[in-house]
Amino acid sequence: MAQADVEVRDRRGDWRPPLLKPLPPYQLPFNPKAALKWIFGWQGFLFPWNVTYAAIAILTWLFLTPDLAAMQRFELWWIAVIFARNLALIFLVVGAWHLRLYVQRAQGTRYKYTNRWLARDNPVFLFRNQVLDNIFWTVASAVPVWTAYEVLTLSAMANGYIPTITFDSHPIWFVVLMLLIPLFREVHFYLIHRLIHWPPLYRTVHHLHHKNANPGPWSGLAMHPVEHLLYFSGVLIHWIVPSHPIHVIFHLQHLAFAPAQGHAGFERVEITDRFGIKTGDYFHYLHHKHFECNYGADLVPLDEWFGTFHDGSKEAEERMNERFLARSRSDAA
Repeated sequence: MAQADVEVRDRRGDWRPPLLKPLPPYQLPFNPKAALKWIFGWQGFLFPWNVTYAAIAILTWLFLTPDLAAMQRFELWWIAVIFARNLALIFLVVGAWHLRLYVQRAQGTRYKYTNRWLARDNPVFLFRNQVLDNIFWTVASAVPVWTAYEVLTLSAMANGYIPTITFDSHPIWFVVLMLLIPLFREVHFYLIHRLIHWPPLYRTVHHLHHKNANPGPWSGLAMHPVEHLLYFSGVLIHWIVPSHPIHVIFHLQHLAFAPAQGHAGFERVEITDRFGIKTGDYFHYLHHKHFECNYGADLVPLDEWFGTFHDGSKEAEERMNERFLARSRSDAA
């Protein structure tokens, strides 16, 4: 993208990247070559993000997780190890995004959707500071809930209460399930996200997350504890589907780490003058901006199928407003 393109902003200081469009596997007419390139190529399904998260999960299991046999009994030491490890990882991963983009401001506002920075001295947020507010909810609620789900699931595996596999016994299923987890995660997220936009739950729970109309990396897990319980509950699929502990760790870490990328506020992270990595953030940024669209993500196009997709165009905004007004009239009738 040319430098001039990233400098053009509207009167509000907003920058619009190219309009969103379906990923290659969902485009018509179907192009097998384009679909395969997206699956296996750079900036696609596998690389860089899913492979990176999978590698972190495997390393976590091999070097940063107590022996499964020790988890047959709930003991403070191994639970504390998992909590401390998760806390350290969240600061490492989310902190890296925040440091690069918002502390160092290494690329200024290039590829940033708005020229506004994160809020300070704003009474909407705890401590009147958006970043401190977001860190508080991440540390005080997200990491404990994430850890609780991990502790319960690994302990159930250790005791044989839920179906568990090894790589040696089911190598093909092991790989297939690793590939399916990101897809399942997006379906689960769409469903619970629609649920918490139900007005009673929105007012009591989800409004906390939507205080971040201009999100940053720490905004991703800045949620009400009830929302965290729902958000991380997708890992319970492994109580039914035969899985390896690596699948559990990968699933939970994907839920924990991907929101930093998805709330970065930038379309692209510049690594060098000539090389950068797309965040895939614009889809969800539009949800924070408009509220009534893009409840899921583009990996599974549920928003397109259910009529809530916003591609960033004025026409999509008009359709969204018409849908919202029609619902308001129906509620008032």
